[in-house]
Amino acid sequence: MTTFFRYTPSDGIAWSHVSVALVAFLAFAGAGPANADTGSVASGASGAYTGVFAGSGRARNRLVDVDGFANWGNPGSMVDYGDNQFVGGALIGRKFEIGGTPLRIEFDAVLGSLSASSSALDPTCADESATSELQWITTARVGVEEAFGRATVFATGGLATARIANSVTDIDYRGSCLEMELRHDADDSFRDESLRFGWVIGAGVDIALDRQWTFRLEGSYLDFGRDTYHVNHSADNTCGRGGPRRPCSYDIENRLGVVRLAIIRRFGP
Repeated sequence: MTTFFRYTPSDGIAWSHVSVALVAFLAFAGAGPANADTGSVASGASGAYTGVFAGSGRARNRLVDVDGFANWGNPGSMVDYGDNQFVGGALIGRKFEIGGTPLRIEFDAVLGSLSASSSALDPTCADESATSELQWITTARVGVEEAFGRATVFATGGLATARIANSVTDIDYRGSCLEMELRHDADDSFRDESLRFGWVIGAGVDIALDRQWTFRLEGSYLDFGRDTYHVNHSADNTCGRGGPRRPCSYDIENRLGVVRLAIIRRFGP
């Protein structure tokens, strides 16, 4: 059985990013500013804030060959593909209370693209490849928090929006895979670039450095769902071994995991 989350060698790169982030986080949390009045630092203070962040993101994409068109005669076969890349961006938010419960609302934007690809659609010949690119991402979240001295633990959830380009490219060949013709088969390929909506959940901890500056370590998970695309547009081939002659379907899922560090400035006294 294929699982969506699995360890690959590139996961080691992501864990190295996290390790560096964690060491830096602990150093900031333990030391704090040399001249700070630690007894007066309010980690959960209300008010508006803004910040910048950087970290590691892993796009986790999955293609489902619904009709067994690429993986000939094996309908429903799945290919997972992803990659670890640095991410960065900015955020704004505000903390407040309702009925004595501390809450926050936050908006952020991830700038730069996260792309990944795979040529394993056809296990017998790498003539078809899938690519997914998350070009930019924004989220709008609400969350709850609990302060413990200088530290504030929080959890958030909300809506995510992204510009995503999904594509499958087919290269025709003759005779065998060793006799490739470098000719793009547009009839068996597609590219879709569109605005996608999904959801996001996250959790983390803020450490107050002084009355205005906060250091954050946070992890989040974003899911943009599944969309269906078609190849064999002219219906000149069968959808898998013995299948009907019609356009054939691929389903693509786009998901993302992010671990990030942020430096945040709070406004007000």
